[in-house]
Amino acid sequence: MPTCIYQFGEFELDASRFELRRSGRVERLERIPLELLILLAEKRGDIATRQEIIERLWGKDVFVDTEHGINTAIRKIRQALRDDPEQPRFIQTVTGKGYRFIGETAEDPQIPGRSAEIAKTTSAEPGSEVRPTGGPVPEISAGVSTQTPPASVAVSRSGQWRFTIATLVLFLCVVGLFAVNAGGVRDRIFASNRASQIHSIAVIPLANLSGDTSQEYFTDGMTDELITALAKNHSLRVVSRTSAMQYKGVQRPVRDIARELGVDGILEGSISRSANRLHMTVQLIYAPTDTHVWAESYDRDLSEVILLPEELSQTIAKEVKGAVSPPTRQHSISPEAHDAYLQGLYFWYRGDFDHSKQYFQKAIDLQPDYAAAWAGLGDSYGVQAGGDTPPQVALAKAEQYSRKALELDDSVAEAHKSMAALYLFDAWDWNRAEAEAGRAIELNPNLAAAHHVRCYILFALNRNAEALQEQKQATEIDPFAQPWHLGRAYLYLRQYDAAINELSARATVQKVVGIEFILSDAYRFKGMNKEAAQHLELGFLAEDDQHSAEAVRRAFDQGGYSAVAAWLLRSDQDKARKEYVSPFIFALDYARLERKDDTLHFLEGALQERSPEMVFLQKRPDFDFLHSDPRYRSLVKKIGLTPAY
Repeated sequence: MPTCIYQFGEFELDASRFELRRSGRVERLERIPLELLILLAEKRGDIATRQEIIERLWGKDVFVDTEHGINTAIRKIRQALRDDPEQPRFIQTVTGKGYRFIGETAEDPQIPGRSAEIAKTTSAEPGSEVRPTGGPVPEISAGVSTQTPPASVAVSRSGQWRFTIATLVLFLCVVGLFAVNAGGVRDRIFASNRASQIHSIAVIPLANLSGDTSQEYFTDGMTDELITALAKNHSLRVVSRTSAMQYKGVQRPVRDIARELGVDGILEGSISRSANRLHMTVQLIYAPTDTHVWAESYDRDLSEVILLPEELSQTIAKEVKGAVSPPTRQHSISPEAHDAYLQGLYFWYRGDFDHSKQYFQKAIDLQPDYAAAWAGLGDSYGVQAGGDTPPQVALAKAEQYSRKALELDDSVAEAHKSMAALYLFDAWDWNRAEAEAGRAIELNPNLAAAHHVRCYILFALNRNAEALQEQKQATEIDPFAQPWHLGRAYLYLRQYDAAINELSARATVQKVVGIEFILSDAYRFKGMNKEAAQHLELGFLAEDDQHSAEAVRRAFDQGGYSAVAAWLLRSDQDKARKEYVSPFIFALDYARLERKDDTLHFLEGALQERSPEMVFLQKRPDFDFLHSDPRYRSLVKKIGLTPAY
């Protein structure tokens, strides 16, 4: 019989009871991390590949971000084991492959409390299946006697069995009567108990039942507003929109979706919209048992629709016995303005910022005091700064519109997040930036973008450990939004192996433009130029730029990575003849070639332009070769950064 207990250091891992104990005391560890730890122990020092882990924990046909789930599970295991990833005692990362358990294990089937399982297994009928229940097993004798017991003992046992059977029959009768006569009460009690166990929730995109595909923007927008309203409840962890939207129109079991998103509650529903009316049906499901714990239908005039997400969030908070957040200030918003705002959101989330600005502006024209529309307009300008638009033009408009949103409604977390970004990237005022980010998180702890901006602020202040933790929190809330951010944070900390592991995991699951370019940088800084060129090529292929991908391959074959760097410079020079290219981009181009004077020249240009990227000057490993140069030190001082060297 396979041993069920592994002893290592001060720990005992009991696979049958599904427990991790430290010095005899049970350590709290969630199901997925515990299953992964059992798998690693079973491998006895062999590598558990990521694919093996995925198949063991989620199954072969997994849909979403299991790689982030693996990273999170490994982190929780290490926390429980007090294991340092830099100097591991138990769990070793095998770069690019998986993980290995390196602790010395002793297997002991005779530990007290295991005799029941041993007896149970050895006495099973041939061909029968013995399954551990995962709960405590009653203590019984491990010995199996072949002798007939004395008569007095036999009589005593017979009496005990009669009493036990009678008690069991009476219990079953009571249960039957309760099921027949009090089924409704029972269901309400059980549903209530399950609702109170919901501490995290995902809103699956509402289904559009109008029969008109042009109304998708409306159902998506209502989904977004419902998520925003729920996220204001500090006692609930609410999965961000970007991650939840991965399940739009996907037919998957609720348990699978909840497991993949790491939640215990699922809210799903549908919307049917007519000319002047809306019908919405929603239901709350306790995912571990796939139990419906609450459902409701709503019929509203379109003039009342804007109030519905807040009403729903208050009701759900009461159902799960969470802290009910104070109602936000609501004033009358015209249906036409609200409709235009939802269309603006629709284009914003698709990266079509020109159209998002158009519809946010339309909402403002219809309703000048619409704070959310002003915030959306500010974000639409701010996100384009330093890309195809000179930063000062875009950032000036972003600040104007974000300030207007806060004047109208100081409780809009997104507007505070936008102001934090403006203080960081435009004003270079780190203290005000941190204050605004803190206010945004206070208003909405589930706003992943606010945690992400705060990570950037903390990096600028050289508070690196806090910055990394903030980004981990942002990634946990919304793993699908710009999934390269955590990998880039590791890059800024010069933790290249961690960056490669994180980014490789992301690239396996999410084919997102940007991941491969940062992965290329990680390999380059690690000195693995061939891999750096390969991932640069993959980055261009992800952008459907076959020409550039082939150019990178030819350049590397002809002259190694230095030839690739020279091609990148020429490519940006050609582009600059036709359109705006930030001087910071040219500084990076020359840094790849380690041309010090040219790099410093373009950094000076980026400073004059106040390029937003300059706040990361000390975090970019590209510029490490400049740190001893007085001209570089002067740049750092002018920006107002705290020296990191």
